[in-house]
Amino acid sequence: MKTLNIFTRIILSFSLLTLFSCSSSTETGETGINRKQFLVVPAGEVNNASSAQYSQMMEEARQKGALDKNPSQVARVQKIAKRLIPHTRVFRSDAPGWAWESHVITSPELNAFCMPGGKIAFYSGIIEKLELTDGEIAAIMGHEIAHALREHGRERMSEQIVQQFGLQFLMASGKVDPKYAQFMGPALAVAMTLPHSRGQETEGDVIGTELMARAGYDPHEAATLWRKMMAQGGGKPPQILSTHPADESRIAKIESLYPKVMPLYEKADKP
Repeated sequence: MKTLNIFTRIILSFSLLTLFSCSSSTETGETGINRKQFLVVPAGEVNNASSAQYSQMMEEARQKGALDKNPSQVARVQKIAKRLIPHTRVFRSDAPGWAWESHVITSPELNAFCMPGGKIAFYSGIIEKLELTDGEIAAIMGHEIAHALREHGRERMSEQIVQQFGLQFLMASGKVDPKYAQFMGPALAVAMTLPHSRGQETEGDVIGTELMARAGYDPHEAATLWRKMMAQGGGKPPQILSTHPADESRIAKIESLYPKVMPLYEKADKP
C-alpha cells in the first residue's frame, strides 16, 4: 500500500505540472485538436538538433548508395509533400516557411518520419511492400507532418525532463525506499508516457487526415492504409502497453472524421 501511495503521489505531481502547461502549439483546424501542451525545452534547440540529425542520416544513406535511388519514388513523395505543405498554415502560420526537405531511403523497413522543422523521409519498403497509392502516401506523410506541427518530440522531451526531475527529487528527499526505484520508471511509462504517446499518435491521425483532405486526397485512403498495415500481421502488445493505438481503434477514429473532412476533400483541387 505504501508503494502504491508513492506511485500515486508521483502521478499526481506530474498531473499538477501539466495543469500549468503552455497553450496548444497549433490552431484547431476543422477537426478541432486543442489539447494544451507542456513544452519547457526551447523549440530552437529541438529544431537545430533535428536538422543536424537529419543531415547526418541523409549523408549516411548517400554514402551507402541508398539515398533517392529510385527517381520515380522520389518524384511521387516530393510531389505529395508539395501539395500537403501549403495546407500546414491552417494549423500553424509559420509552417509553410519551414526549411522543408523530403527524401526516400532504400530500405526494407516499413517506416517514414517527419522531424521537427519539416524534415521528411520515406523508406522504400513501406511504399513497395504495401503497394501504396498516392493517397495512402499522403495519409502517412500527413500523419508524420502532424507530429512536427504539434511539436510532439519537444513535448515528450519536456515530459521526460519533468519525470526524471520528480524521481530524482523523491529519491534525494529520502521519501522513497531505493528498493522501489526499479519499479517507478515502468509504472510511470504505463500510467503517463505511453497513454500520452498514444494520444499523440491519435492527434497525428486526426490532423494528418485533415491535411490530406485539404490537399485533394481522399480521406478514405487513410483507413485503407491502416487495413494494409493490419494485414502485415505479427505479434503486437496490448494497446495499454503500446505507444500506438490499436489498428481497429485508429481506423474507427479516422472514419469518425469523415463528416468533417470529406467536405474539405470535395472542395479541394485534386492531384
